[in-house]
Amino acid sequence: MGDVEVLAAALVAAGLSEGLRRDHPIGPLTTYRVGGPAGMFVRPVDADELEAVVGAATDAGVEILVVGSGSNLLVSEGGFPGLAIQLGAGFQSIRVSGPLVTAGGATSLPVLARRTVADGLTGFEWAVGVPGSLGGAVRMNAGGHGSDMASVLGEATTIDLATGVTRVRPVQRLGLGYRTSDVGSTELVTSAVLRLERGESGVGEEVLAGIVRWRRENQPGGRNAGSVFTNPPGDSAGRLIDSAGLRGHRYGSAVVSERHANFIQVDEGGSADDIGSLMDEVVRRVLDVHGVRLHPETVMVGFRR
Repeated sequence: MGDVEVLAAALVAAGLSEGLRRDHPIGPLTTYRVGGPAGMFVRPVDADELEAVVGAATDAGVEILVVGSGSNLLVSEGGFPGLAIQLGAGFQSIRVSGPLVTAGGATSLPVLARRTVADGLTGFEWAVGVPGSLGGAVRMNAGGHGSDMASVLGEATTIDLATGVTRVRPVQRLGLGYRTSDVGSTELVTSAVLRLERGESGVGEEVLAGIVRWRRENQPGGRNAGSVFTNPPGDSAGRLIDSAGLRGHRYGSAVVSERHANFIQVDEGGSADDIGSLMDEVVRRVLDVHGVRLHPETVMVGFRR
């Protein structure tokens, strides 16, 4: 795991100690709002700071966890002993040039969707209902309502957290598939370029409103991380979980949603480990009943699998 004391000293020497936190709670940075702390936490404000942080962590041999928007992340109660990074304000920029939209990796998907519609562009309306960041959306090829990142992405810029190497990768070299990509486990998406089409803002606003309305009517609120499992080929994870009799099933402070069986909600003050145990129960039960093994869409940190 490396030496966090060596890393802390290096960050202080580089003038990055102002935003450095020790034993920082990262559960509150996720949409579940549960989970343990990170050994160290920093929020680089721009590319220069990010490169300095990555270089120092690499030299110290300290593992890095990218928190992102926390909308698809579950951290165990034991936490993460290395360095957690969340991109700062310098990675939330949006620049529109004709049908091309360049945005930072920390840009909120709903914010970006609304901005593109306001600028008379179409093709990204679906993202208004996805509570994540652009970088995470590229990594997992996020999608919804009949579209996904692969259909609008032009290129993405990544930095390898293990080597510090930055690359600009066209969409054809990102290997985007169903909720997956070739973006490596040590790579962080710092920006992306979308290729959209001209549209009418009035029509786009209606589409946005319809998507938001559908989400409110069909998906639960509260503390959750969206879809927990990816859909198996030709079927729906929610249907399999529901027909296995698990809708409303509870383990401690975690419960399978009554509204949508592929969502898990957790009580206020609940436990990340309860969520992990409930996920294990769901996997076992669906495998026993249907002979299908579900795979988590949620990124899980600190759990033995």
